This record gives sequence, structure tokens and C-alpha cells, in this order.
Amino acid sequence: MSLLRLAVIYTALALGANAAAAQPAALEGLIEGDMRKLVFAAEPAPVSDTPFTDMEDGEFRLSDWQGKVVLVNFWATWCAPCREEMPALDALNAEFGGENFEVLTVATGRNPPQAMTAFFEETGIETLPLLRDPRQQLAREMAVMGLPVSVILDREGREIARLTGDADWHSDSARAVIGALLATD
Repeated sequence: MSLLRLAVIYTALALGANAAAAQPAALEGLIEGDMRKLVFAAEPAPVSDTPFTDMEDGEFRLSDWQGKVVLVNFWATWCAPCREEMPALDALNAEFGGENFEVLTVATGRNPPQAMTAFFEETGIETLPLLRDPRQQLAREMAVMGLPVSVILDREGREIARLTGDADWHSDSARAVIGALLATD
């Protein structure tokens, strides 16, 4: 086996072991299905405070949501997996959203506002905000390399977990994970 292949395998195993070690004990046994893609940070990490906007060009920053556990979902209107997971994110927000938790959906890159609104209307999205990062500044600073990407922030606004790719965010496992994070954070 080549030295490069061994290095790649070792790195993958090391990263997997580190992610498992960082997983809060309260989540043990709750991670199933799509939630197996959820990677926990070894230590909570600061996130970008780059501004992004709503549909009326009002300016926001992730720090505006400190005090809540926040799931930030980076998506785009042209991204099929993003579109597929959006109803589950809406259902998760409908169930858990409030003073302790919120799902923020941030359309990054070229997403015509009318296409964003039409998509939310077509799919019956009722509880999620239409937020925009048209120049991808926030996404770049948060190392979003593909879509969709979901980042979970703790109440202090620090990244504690990240899931790359789509997921059923209203599955029993996802709801158990969010419930456990709300109970322990």
C-alpha cells in the first residue's frame, strides 16, 4: 500500500476518533442515520461575525442570536439536496424554535430573492427566515466548501458541530440530538 494511501487512511481514522471523543456524553446512543455525519468540534470554536442580510437588506450577524442554540444552514435555490432537506429543517424549527433554539437558513451565493420566496411558498416553509449571503463572505469565513452545510452554535455563539451534506433534520435521531443539546447547553 502506498505511503500516501496510508497517510490518508490514518488521517481519516484520527479525525473520526477525534470527532467521536468530542461528542458530548449526553448524545451517546442518539446518533443514528444522517446524524452520523454530524461532527463535533473538539473545543467550541468562534465563528465569523460577518454581516448577512434578510430580504429587505436588513443587516444581521450570527452574534445577534447569542443566548440560543442555533442551527445555521447554508443553502442555495439551485442545490437539490438543500431543497430536499428544507421541509425537515422547517419542521425542526416548528418543534423546537423559540427562546432557546432557532434554525437560520442562509442562502449563499447567487440566489434571486424571488426564487427564494417562490421556493419557500411552493414547499410550505413557514417558520424559517429568508436570509442571504450573496457575496458568500460568511460562508467563506466559516469554511463552507459545498452545499448544504449545517453548523450548530452553542448559546455563546461558538461552533460545536457541523454536518456536511443533506440530512433528515426532523428524524427521531436529529430531534433527540437537538433536545439533548438544549438540555445540556
